[in-house]
Amino acid sequence: MLEALSSDRLPQPRFRYSQLVKAGPYLQSAGMIALDITTGVLVPGGVYQETRKILENITQALPDFGLSLNHMVDARIFTTHFGQFADINRAWEEVFTENVRPPARTAVGVSELPLGASVEIEFSFYKAE
Repeated sequence: MLEALSSDRLPQPRFRYSQLVKAGPYLQSAGMIALDITTGVLVPGGVYQETRKILENITQALPDFGLSLNHMVDARIFTTHFGQFADINRAWEEVFTENVRPPARTAVGVSELPLGASVEIEFSFYKAE
């Protein structure tokens, strides 16, 4: 059975899609860009700040889904500025420190993202029931 899940700690969708879909023990997020939770506006500052905000948003919402970073299996990163990937890694390593197991990860360079974002990330989770 598929179940759509949502959290008030994530920016609300502007279009018709689910923030997270649960399929048994697997959970898949929609792609997330760096929207401010209060204003719904893309945060300024470029690749580093956008990556930080996306990771902050998902980390704050995980308890609402009964998840933690340890349940994260995979992250898919899309960026319009692949040449600045070191900035994405810098923000990533602030969250996935030596004490937190990092998920598998894929990175893809793209020509454009929603609302002029530089970074979009989608996440997959596994939580045995």
